[in-house]
Amino acid sequence: MPLPPPPVDRTRKHVRRVELAGFKREDGYWDIEARITDVKDHDYFLSSGLRPQGSPVHDMSVRVTIDRHMTIVAAEACSDATPYAGYCDTIAPAYERVVGLNLFRGFRSAVKSLFGDLRGCSHLTELLMHLPTAALQTLASEVQDNAGGDSAHKPFQLDRCHALDAHGEAVRRYYPRWYLAPAASTGADPLPSSAPSSADGPLSAGPAGNLSNPSKESE
Repeated sequence: MPLPPPPVDRTRKHVRRVELAGFKREDGYWDIEARITDVKDHDYFLSSGLRPQGSPVHDMSVRVTIDRHMTIVAAEACSDATPYAGYCDTIAPAYERVVGLNLFRGFRSAVKSLFGDLRGCSHLTELLMHLPTAALQTLASEVQDNAGGDSAHKPFQLDRCHALDAHGEAVRRYYPRWYLAPAASTGADPLPSSAPSSADGPLSAGPAGNLSNPSKESE
């Protein structure tokens, strides 16, 4: 259900939009693109000049090209609207440094190390943080959901959010092969039953076309 109506009258001042899209390429690679825009509902005065109402203060994009193992093989960024033209937009080429990183193996930690604080643009860096889950959804559209339980590969989405806890009702109903009955309460916290280990391989397709568990993303 949507958010409830606000309890008091209010005036919108700002709109941020973040859009992500995934593309299957004819050469076997995948493109994941992300774009962020910031627009004010009023004339906005900056030290660098006036931004008229509706004119973007930020309009920035990134694109990474990945292989089927989620490794980045190419990357580019652009800044089409910035608050400080000639300054903000000079950092975009630095984002080619993500080439070689894997979206599911320490990606976010690596991005923070490469572009944190003065080393990057906060908006382009924020866009990179959205890429792993967008890539996962893009590649997932190419494979079967393992609801039937006929594969030896555990569906990648299990044990990655509260709804798909292997001990929970949703898994019992939709993924019965992978359901684990809750242990009897002993007063101690149960050990995690199926968290992916560091030995888990990259995202790949199993015999039935199902995605295997990617390594857990380290923050």
